Order: sequence, then C-alpha cells, then structure tokens
Amino acid sequence: MDHGEEARRLFLMGYNCAQSVFCAFRDETGLSLEESARLASSFGGGMGRLREVCGGVSGALLALGAICGYDAPRDQEAKKAHYKLVQTFAGRFKEKNGTIICRELLKNVPVTPGGVPEERTKEYYARRPCPLLVRDAAAILDEMLSEMRQQESSEN
Repeated sequence: MDHGEEARRLFLMGYNCAQSVFCAFRDETGLSLEESARLASSFGGGMGRLREVCGGVSGALLALGAICGYDAPRDQEAKKAHYKLVQTFAGRFKEKNGTIICRELLKNVPVTPGGVPEERTKEYYARRPCPLLVRDAAAILDEMLSEMRQQESSEN
C-alpha cells in the first residue's frame, strides 16, 4: 500500500492531518479505521488546532509507536532506541519541510482565528500544504519501516 497517497486521500475526505496519517497505517497497526481515527483525533491542527507539532508528524509518530514501540517502562535500551527513531523521523520531516511546527508550516496560509476547525471547502484545500505534508509524513515513515525491516532481515 502507498501510505503516502492513502494519507493524502484520507485528508481530502475530511480526516484531520493526524488521523489521515495514522489511519493510513491501519494495515500495519491492525486497528480499524474508526479506532485509528478516534485515537488520532486530538492531534489534528497541531494538537486541537493549537498549531504546535504538525498533526501529520504526530500521526506518523503514533503509528511508529503502534508498529514498533516499547511497552516495558523500565527498559531503557528500548526507550532509547525508540526515541532515536522518533528523532530520526522528525529530522527527516524537518529536512524536507523546514520545520515540524504546524504554525510555521502554515505561516503564509491565512487561517481563521480561534480553536474552531475551518469548513473543508475547495478554497480551504487550495490554500494549504496539508495534503502534501500528510503524504510526506506517511512516506517518510514508510521509508523508515522499510529500512528497519531490511536491517532486520540482513541480521537474520
């Protein structure tokens, strides 16, 4: 599956940026579309439209955790390895897009003030880079997962 195109398609259907990326990886997480959408719903618009970390980045990191996160709270090596993956993802996204911060990604995009989501109109989609950003986030995660799997297979 082309997770990048799926994330873009989901965004254009009306899912928020975080939902779009996380839901695109439902084939990897084993979660349903509905479960995935609920889990990622708080992270759209840079966390509830606060314009903090890009929702596409948050959705990708949520997927990264679901796919290869750690669950033992005292396993420092697993935590260290996972945080390195998070930092690698963020670095790659930033290298491609200049930042991981929503307000900076949308600095030249007029947005309505306040915390209320904007209506999804043709003009909404035309003035923002979000469909491309969610595609980038999913594509970067795909690259990383592929690299990890290749490394694992070469070690075995």
